[in-house]
Amino acid sequence: MNTEIEVCIDNLESLHNALSGGASRIELCSSLTLGGLTPSFGMMKQAAIISSVPVYAMIRPRQGDFIFDNDDMLCMLEDIEACANAGLDGVVLGVLTPNGSINMPKMLQLADKAHSLKLGITFHRAIDQSSDFQAALEQIISLGCERILTSGLALNAELGIDVLAEMVKQADGRIDIMAGAGVNAANAKMIQSATQVPALHLSGKSTRPSLMENNSSAQMGNDDIDDYQIPVTDANKISDVRASLIA
Repeated sequence: MNTEIEVCIDNLESLHNALSGGASRIELCSSLTLGGLTPSFGMMKQAAIISSVPVYAMIRPRQGDFIFDNDDMLCMLEDIEACANAGLDGVVLGVLTPNGSINMPKMLQLADKAHSLKLGITFHRAIDQSSDFQAALEQIISLGCERILTSGLALNAELGIDVLAEMVKQADGRIDIMAGAGVNAANAKMIQSATQVPALHLSGKSTRPSLMENNSSAQMGNDDIDDYQIPVTDANKISDVRASLIA
């Protein structure tokens, strides 16, 4: 099986690194430390210019849960249109109800908008907070989504192997199941072999030092964030995962 490798990034430096490492597809976000939020229009446009592989943008207006009100929905619909205008290939999204089921009325709105603009759809890890993943999977298929990103409802994909395998069997080729969370070169082949997922998702995260020559005591955000360490995708971590799958 030729396993796809999707790399999630939140800066354009990481985009170059992901492509160099052999990414099959890009999930474009802002704020990966918050689980990924919607990237800016400028970032979308530049990613479309740079990338030689499909780019899907996260459509998530805030951190936290996946219960979105009408203001959030209007924002998400505009952001889906921005993705198309920027020249991207698809969107990554998901909406739940308070009881953990798929919010079908709202998902239909978002999916219809994406389809009308010829954008592909990945349903993201909101499914990992669902109350019934088997029912959720069938609903997501009915929405015309291409794939589901999931850890198998576990802390990471390695721990979620059994559920991932169940999802692949239930999907039966109707939708791709993409395993994500904690995927690396040490476990990628095992996860893929045990579950038969056609795609793996990772960030290949690392950091590099800032180019600033002088440090300041001023903090731009939370005290536990070092402004002089820049988070970036490590191209070697991506290429190592690819190599591990064919070893």
